[in-house]
Amino acid sequence: MASQSQRARQRAVVRSLRGLAEKVYEHLEHGRIPEMSIPLRTKSNIRLNARTGVWTYGKAKGTRSAKTLKGAKMLLRTLYVLDFIRDMIQEGKSSTLRELYYISEGWEYAGFSTQDESNLLAEDLEILTGSLREDFRLRPEEDGARVMGNLTVEELNRRGEPKRFNCRDDVGDSGYGIPHNVEAEKLKLIDCDADFALAIETGGMFDRLVENRFDEDMRALLVHIKGQPARATRRFLKRLNEELGLDVLTFVDGDPWSFRIFASIAYGAIKTAHISEYLATPTASFLGITASDILNYDLPAADLTPQDAKALRDIQSDPRFGDRFWRDEVELMLEVGKKAEQQALAKYGLDYVTDVYLPEKIAQLGLG
Repeated sequence: MASQSQRARQRAVVRSLRGLAEKVYEHLEHGRIPEMSIPLRTKSNIRLNARTGVWTYGKAKGTRSAKTLKGAKMLLRTLYVLDFIRDMIQEGKSSTLRELYYISEGWEYAGFSTQDESNLLAEDLEILTGSLREDFRLRPEEDGARVMGNLTVEELNRRGEPKRFNCRDDVGDSGYGIPHNVEAEKLKLIDCDADFALAIETGGMFDRLVENRFDEDMRALLVHIKGQPARATRRFLKRLNEELGLDVLTFVDGDPWSFRIFASIAYGAIKTAHISEYLATPTASFLGITASDILNYDLPAADLTPQDAKALRDIQSDPRFGDRFWRDEVELMLEVGKKAEQQALAKYGLDYVTDVYLPEKIAQLGLG
């Protein structure tokens, strides 16, 4: 059952959605062509928020107008989605983003051509209403991250009953699975005996660290972020940092795509810059793999592809990578023309990553 605060937030969301619909009808009543204005979600339109230390949208805006057929269809889809969300809230239902896409098949002219279109519209509505996708009762297909370490949480089950779990002692080798909703009303962080949280890109490396009991030996909370982390995962990391005072370290592959994973955790992703303050952890640290690591540890490496090189050059103009560390590492990776995976450390044995590499890198950060 929804709490009093949840019900109040749901009423506020419905009012915001109704306000958007009323603006469209107001334009029509006054003989105007309906339109909506939203911030441009581009790399050139993100700015550093000096107060929060995260990247948010600037002042540049785009307009969705019914002057064109494409714009008219988007506004029509918007009205259908507003109605769909309102019904879900009132009925206590929820939908995946994939289900939203297929449900639109029954909307005649308002159907989406691809799921990317429906996903982008859900993000537009977040910007326009100041609410979150989770408030719309829309959730992603993918599940959240896995956690292993001495953290006790209290989660509400399907009956609304609180259940406590220790993310080391009460789980199997796969760890505790983070739910889609990680807000305090659903998931409470009760107690933690760890010095830092280690966000790990790949499942293989997460399993290696679990098997080697790295969480116990280094007093670490291990979080498998499953590649590009879901919003719930980024929010969970932020809560660990802000509420429990844990340093967040990101251990990812050494390639431009993994560098962007770090940026999304620390500074926010470009397409979700409107909620960076809610998701990003600006104090998060990058742990590796770097171009310097490839050379210093003599790691097995693959040649950069043309797509990799282009992505690295794009990073050079990305304001999230503006400090000296990133300028030097990106230039070096382009110079040597190599990239490497976390698992390349297995060249020196299965224990090398936990016995040598990670302790050395963590010590360089002043931890451990």
